[in-house]
Amino acid sequence: MQRKRVAVIFGGRSGEHVVSLRSAASIMEAIDKDSFEVVPIGITREGAWLAGPDAWLSLWENRPPREATPAVLLTDPTRPGLLVQSAVSSSEWIHQPLDIIFPVLHGTYGEDGTIQGLIEMAGLPYVGSGVLASSTAMDKVNMKIQFREYGLPVAPYIYFYRWQWSDHRDEWEEQVREKIGYPCFIKPANLGSSVGINKVHSSGNLAVAVEEALLYDEKVIVESFIKGREIECSVLGDIEPQTSRPGEVIPCNEFYDYRAKYIDDRSELVIPVELGAKMESMVRKYSGKAFQAVEASGLARVDFLVDSIAETITLIEINTIPGFTSISMYPKLWEASGVSYDELVRRLLELAEIRFQRRRELMFSPPE
Repeated sequence: MQRKRVAVIFGGRSGEHVVSLRSAASIMEAIDKDSFEVVPIGITREGAWLAGPDAWLSLWENRPPREATPAVLLTDPTRPGLLVQSAVSSSEWIHQPLDIIFPVLHGTYGEDGTIQGLIEMAGLPYVGSGVLASSTAMDKVNMKIQFREYGLPVAPYIYFYRWQWSDHRDEWEEQVREKIGYPCFIKPANLGSSVGINKVHSSGNLAVAVEEALLYDEKVIVESFIKGREIECSVLGDIEPQTSRPGEVIPCNEFYDYRAKYIDDRSELVIPVELGAKMESMVRKYSGKAFQAVEASGLARVDFLVDSIAETITLIEINTIPGFTSISMYPKLWEASGVSYDELVRRLLELAEIRFQRRRELMFSPPE
């Protein structure tokens, strides 16, 4: 049987470029080579696409490619695949067919619906959520609106845009004081990996934190501080998602910021974590509902704050392309739940094709 060609796309223009490379390396290693031919596609920090066996190493070492060549994804669904520049002539481009795409791009231009829209135009099945779910989950404000619509517990929040802050700073400072209180969290509305996030303890530090958040996005969200343990749960599936055992993050810093995630290795992961039957059941139930609230598909990691004494659960966010290295929380939680890393990758590729075929039948089946 001819192997299917699966393109693994990694790198990208976001601040999570290196995290993407690490995730992609683990995924490409785990893909069943008897069933799939892996086509590595790297996107540089500047946005250039490279295809070929040397694409990953070129991005990792930040050097010119040796065996990677410029490539573009065809948005012609009658010829699904890549156009790759010929090694003989830069004016000649060669068509390389593809069967499925596994995007491993975290953050902006990868997790926000943009790459998903491009793949939709190309007419190819792909792993993970679609355009709507990706963009909704990326925007912390719209994500919380959907969660509230589903009756899910979220922290009190307000949000504003750059122009509102510039023109009416005093009014927004008053709203933070009256509606949110201190301490609170200041976050860019659209970004991942805790970039640009600050915990603010008093009004004297508010403006500096807001200005930092505005370096990364036009919209800022301010959330109330909620006491609790940082609990995460993995979700797998499509229409009827499955949930893993939950795990706990014990950050080495005041909260799980960028440094605690990627630089300082003193943070602890407890996998799985014992919450008691009642609280674990609620975390898993809320995880599945959060997945459905944004209309996610394939995979997601859902993050909570859990106060076991008060028996309260607060939903923080859902990540539609979570970290996927062999030691990342998402696959480790599934491993603790009885699903190996290799099996997880296999199921995600299978789910991508099932979802594609279902949507294709709806699109091309005329009404009776």
